[in-house]
Amino acid sequence: MSWKYILFDLDGTITDSSEGIINCIRYALEKTGYPVPGYQDLYKYIGPPLYQGFQENAGMTYDEAMKAAAIYREKYSVTGIFENKPYDGIEEVLKSLKEHGKITGLATSKPEEYAVRILGHFGLVKYFDVITGGALDGRRNDKDIIINETISRLGLSSGDKSNIIIVGDRKYDIIGAKKCKIASAGVYYGFAKKGELEEAGADYIINTVSGITKLLL
Repeated sequence: MSWKYILFDLDGTITDSSEGIINCIRYALEKTGYPVPGYQDLYKYIGPPLYQGFQENAGMTYDEAMKAAAIYREKYSVTGIFENKPYDGIEEVLKSLKEHGKITGLATSKPEEYAVRILGHFGLVKYFDVITGGALDGRRNDKDIIINETISRLGLSSGDKSNIIIVGDRKYDIIGAKKCKIASAGVYYGFAKKGELEEAGADYIINTVSGITKLLL
């Protein structure tokens, strides 16, 4: 199968953002008086929308989680955003896709303004036809909503969905793809635990960055 439209998640797929995210999660938990788990347990927060991560992993109420997300962003917007680096080989992958005429979009739960800044910082904006992220006010955070918004910005319709695939590293990407009725490829070089992507129903599994071009080209 060859897809014309390729959507990508950001954290754990394009960049290794673990240092910045984990530092800011710790900051938010400390500020809100919640216990701070061990470093490895904090990886659970990478992937879902912030408010959802705080609810699922810290047991916060929705209002508490939204407050914690705001505190997180106090630190993230200043220092955490660039405690981050592209995965080795990912720029070559993106460049190759464009050279082969693929249309690419970013679909991330990270606030859109942060996603644009990160891709700009690393010189990767030029590889994306559209960049879609979450909204700071919470209007657009769930992955299926973000995917559908990306599809809309690309000027596509339901009739194009058989020609779209999303590449992401967490179950949220796979579940979002299923809700939107598009194909999904789960990558295991990111932050998913073993078996997570298969359990979520990923159509394809990729274990290395270079495996993206092997599947998509």
